[in-house]
Amino acid sequence: MATFRFLSAASIAVSALGVFVVFVPGCKPKPPPADHDHAQAPAPAAKPAVAQYPVMAPLDEYLIADRDAEIALARSAAPAAISNDATVLVFTRQGFQTAVEGKNGFVCFVDRAWTSPFNDPEFWNPKKRGPMCLNAPAARSALPVINRLNELALAGLSKDAILARMKESIAKKEFGPPEIGSMSYMMSKSQYLTDDGPHWHPHVMFYMPGEMNGSDWGANLPAGSAVFGGGHDLPGGGRMPWTLFFVPVPIWSDGTPAEANHA
Repeated sequence: MATFRFLSAASIAVSALGVFVVFVPGCKPKPPPADHDHAQAPAPAAKPAVAQYPVMAPLDEYLIADRDAEIALARSAAPAAISNDATVLVFTRQGFQTAVEGKNGFVCFVDRAWTSPFNDPEFWNPKKRGPMCLNAPAARSALPVINRLNELALAGLSKDAILARMKESIAKKEFGPPEIGSMSYMMSKSQYLTDDGPHWHPHVMFYMPGEMNGSDWGANLPAGSAVFGGGHDLPGGGRMPWTLFFVPVPIWSDGTPAEANHA
């Protein structure tokens, strides 16, 4: 999943798939809870620790029992003009399975937590739901990486073991570079990406060869670049087979303004 973390304007997080996340200036974050404001009480209670997910939760917590609800959530990743004719995958105990056969080349599904950064405390967060719609080139060249992560997680491997297996697969060139034109939509207002910023921003993503850097696209510039992202080096060495750039957009897939659903 591509998955995401709500950060300051200067901060960037990288997912296991090379997804970069930034807070887009101009959209105000949700105010912190009152008990986090030390000025409101002379002796405030200790600030609660951020929820940690050190190991995988029971598999049932990652599944969506209502198949139709998962199909609708997957389709919400892109405007209906795209997703209504897309192939839709649902996540099962055996990984993704085709629930709806499409006819326009797009593939929509709901990403799970283990596509987060390997050092992300929410790597195993069972609440994470990242609706995505990939175009045909991305479905052919990027989806296999996501399927591999699903396979390793469903096999019960630890996070470190998943990282090691991914490095082996990349070293063996089991995953090639993304096809030219690979892109995806993440425009669902129902997405749950992190505990501290569930909905974040609607955006579109573009997959490029892994050796490409952010500067090649003028990304991440402090003067207001509209593009974010870059290559992703894995912990301990190695790099993902693609560079991912993303561009926030002003509306959700249903056409409503993005500012109305920030979290």
